[in-house]
Amino acid sequence: MNINEFIVQVAIAEHYVFAEEIVTEMAESAKARGTGIAKRSPEYIASKMKEGKSVIAFHKDGSWAGFCYIETWSHGQFVANSGLIVSPKYRKGGLAHAIKQEIFNLSRALYPKAKIFGLTTGLAVMKINSDLGYEPVTYSELTQDEDFWKGCQSCVNFEILKMKDRKNCMCTAMLYDPAEKKHEAAKIFAEELQKKPGLYERFMRIKSRLVIKPKSGLKSVLLLFTLLFK
Repeated sequence: MNINEFIVQVAIAEHYVFAEEIVTEMAESAKARGTGIAKRSPEYIASKMKEGKSVIAFHKDGSWAGFCYIETWSHGQFVANSGLIVSPKYRKGGLAHAIKQEIFNLSRALYPKAKIFGLTTGLAVMKINSDLGYEPVTYSELTQDEDFWKGCQSCVNFEILKMKDRKNCMCTAMLYDPAEKKHEAAKIFAEELQKKPGLYERFMRIKSRLVIKPKSGLKSVLLLFTLLFK
């Protein structure tokens, strides 16, 4: 499968006919991974298309291939690229990276001063984020907008998030700050996780036990990174 077989573009209102399929695939994908997501309705996805705040991908044969949308928090100070999904038959071909790049570019164009962040348990997404300039951060550096955190209630790990007083969970927080230069440590972090078999599983086990102090920033994440190589 060649990435040139796909069209990745900003979604428009007419694409609402794919909203039901997108929502269904989001739910099925989360179920397969054993995780939860902030549940969205087809109407919500359609609204993002109408607002010009989403990206959609199609195969050259016209079939739907992938999607992602923008959400804003803390009065536009933070932006999340949410709901990344690729149709199962088009996975592992680089399409997720292309969609993330396009939604990242759209976010930068619409909200040039906003910090772009994400929470993920996926190594592949972590690597893509690092390539775009995201850095691993603590939860205290993300938006504290209550509406954002309410979205975690549908996740199977929500009780862990509550138990840790919203300071840590199974997801890794990553942030792109337009005021900061891309940090080389972020790239190294993702590359090492990808290269070494079993390292990602060990990372998640250590992360689930480690209590990261608020405002400790990248230092705490690099401490975790160091523990992996002991």
